[in-house]
Amino acid sequence: MAIKTYGKIVNGKVSGLQNVEEIYISGFNGNWIEVPEGFGIGDLYDETNGWSNPVKTTEELEEEGKNWRNKELKRSDFIVPLTDYPNRDAWITYRQELRDWTTTDNFPDTKPTAPAEL
Repeated sequence: MAIKTYGKIVNGKVSGLQNVEEIYISGFNGNWIEVPEGFGIGDLYDETNGWSNPVKTTEELEEEGKNWRNKELKRSDFIVPLTDYPNRDAWITYRQELRDWTTTDNFPDTKPTAPAEL
């Protein structure tokens, strides 16, 4: 049998995930439903309407954007002191765009685009 992903549903929300064969899920406590690709912990489920993603507040979207931006800056920190790094000027410009992004009209909907893979 194939291993599938199941979510424990508590108050209409996925609170935990397990990757198991279907025959074993009945031994778990609680209400477990097979989770389709693209859904996971925190997503919503009810028997009438099926699966949905929760609507995020503006504050949640902005926080996610800032977290992504901070990871991008950290990921490219090593480039700053390397004056001979390929495409360095474009990376320095990208890093400035990341720092400025939260004050633009594009935040948090349109992320700055990195010049190339690291």
